[in-house]
Amino acid sequence: MRPLQGVKVLDFSTLLPGPVCSLILAEAGAEVIKIERPGAGDEMRTYVPRCGADSVNFALLNRGKRSIAIDLKDPQQRETLMPLIREADVVLEQFRPGVMDRLGLGYDALAAINPGIVYCAITGYGQHGPRAMVAAHDLNYVSESGMLSLVADASGAPVLPPALIADIAGGAYPAVINILLALRERDRSGHGSKLDVSMSDNLFTFLYWAIGEGTATGDWATPGSGLVAGASPRYQIYRTADDKFLAAAPLEQKFWENFCRLVEVPETLCDDAIDPQATRAEVARLIAARTAAQWQQRFEGHDVCCTIVASMREAIDDPHFKARGLFTRRVRTDTGDLTAVPVPVVDAFRGEQTSVGYPRLGEHNALLDRKSRGE
Repeated sequence: MRPLQGVKVLDFSTLLPGPVCSLILAEAGAEVIKIERPGAGDEMRTYVPRCGADSVNFALLNRGKRSIAIDLKDPQQRETLMPLIREADVVLEQFRPGVMDRLGLGYDALAAINPGIVYCAITGYGQHGPRAMVAAHDLNYVSESGMLSLVADASGAPVLPPALIADIAGGAYPAVINILLALRERDRSGHGSKLDVSMSDNLFTFLYWAIGEGTATGDWATPGSGLVAGASPRYQIYRTADDKFLAAAPLEQKFWENFCRLVEVPETLCDDAIDPQATRAEVARLIAARTAAQWQQRFEGHDVCCTIVASMREAIDDPHFKARGLFTRRVRTDTGDLTAVPVPVVDAFRGEQTSVGYPRLGEHNALLDRKSRGE
């Protein structure tokens, strides 16, 4: 039995943060019912590339869920949701603060008919505060948290992040954590709760080192500063002779000593506390003298914490990740199976069925009819 088997989730969210959260819950056994607007449904359905009627993105993020299409602005249609709400364990939404209240579906209204309900609201800035009602996206959250200021290109301009960090790391993952905590608390007390998950708030956890240095010393981090942000030759990306890149992270002294010996760093520069920039420049010169393959061969069998930067295609084909079974699960679509998005749920907590489909818009509206008949 999967850990969340028997847990029912009504998911009013769209696009990325909420759907990733409910995907993780579904993979752990929860029954997830997406509540979508009639006609178009979740906007993610319209993205490209497509896999038939819907987008690849939608298929990947909504594997194993159900879909009910209903006009939430219509009081009569909202009323048909009440039987599902009475038996739901979790409600997930990511509207702006106050929207669900105006629809009669806010926490207070739902808790009045289902006191044990766990209500999770994911927003950019939280349910209160000066920015609570401001429209924004992932890039805005990472910029205002200070995170974006710590990575710059050669001109000093911030660099676009390659992943939607706030949506997933600041929104989806904290939502899962707090939903599970709330369910555990409900086991103890019998009461549900309202969870205020702010994507921008949750980015500060990742900046622990910059917060610590700044508040303790008054020396606030900038691009290239900090042990793991560019100040040390022990944590750098170096270009190789064939224009590939070596990700070098021999932070601990034992790894650094191995690294210096294999790279043949002059003894006078091995103590990088004396002149970090001089050591970094010499290491860069030495790394640039050999190809990526030559460095891989030289480092083989040694503890140096060095890797060659892989392309996405190389990462997917990496023998280690294949051996871990990371990409063995599939999503069934109209045009064939897709590789399922890996989720942070261990295999022991996931189902044995590896190939699972995704819901067509309104595919499970019959659930409402059955619930209205008391079935």
